[in-house]
This record gives sequence, structure tokens and C-alpha cells, in this order.
Amino acid sequence: QVQLAESGGAMVQAGGSLRLSCTASGFHFDDRAIGWLRLAPGQALAPISCFSWRGAATFYADSVKGRFTASRDNAKNTLYLQMNDLKPEDTAMYYCAAGETLSGCWAPKVDPYPDTWGQGTLVTVSL
Repeated sequence: QVQLAESGGAMVQAGGSLRLSCTASGFHFDDRAIGWLRLAPGQALAPISCFSWRGAATFYADSVKGRFTASRDNAKNTLYLQMNDLKPEDTAMYYCAAGETLSGCWAPKVDPYPDTWGQGTLVTVSL
């Protein structure tokens, strides 16, 4: 059974850091693109960071460049998202997802949604 399981969400103050984890089972990371998307209150689902198929490239949304760093441990089939200098606008449900993508990270109007999702982990950033 193909599954993704996220962890690491919490409530932090602005300027703080968190590390999210996503462990995959039932498939290997090299089989498809994998990454993070977030759903913030009142906003559309947004891709945040992705590794392409076989980890050949990494994408970051402009809003998180320089603050968020994605990494992966292929031996553990685990994806990480290190989030530094968190801002209140980073408050969202963060989802780990996997699937095919033409754009590299499920760009709206370009790609369909990923076919595999985790349950999400909530990040809340307070002032």
C-alpha cells in the first residue's frame, strides 16, 4: 500500500524554526517526483518544494527561498523540510505528496494534483 506520513508540525513564534518529516512506504522516492505543498487559510493550495524524479532537481517557491531547505534520505525513504525564519504567513497545513509532474512541482494550471498524499501536518506561526 502506497502511503506518506508527515510529522513535525507545531506552533512556533515568528523567527523560529521547524523541521517537517515525510516517510514513504509502498514505493521508493526515485520512482516519482516528491515534495511539499501547503494550504493556508483563505488561500489556494501552493507547491512549496519538490524533488524531481530521481532527485535530479529541487524546486522552491519564491516565498520560501532562502528560508526553507528540503532534503531526503533515500535509505530511510524520508523527505525533510527544514523551515527557518518562520513568518505568520507560513501558517498552513503542510502536505507531503508524490506523483508525476511536468512543471517539476505541480504548478497550478500545468499539472494535475499529485496522486499520493499524506494526511498533513499543521504549522502555526504566531507573532
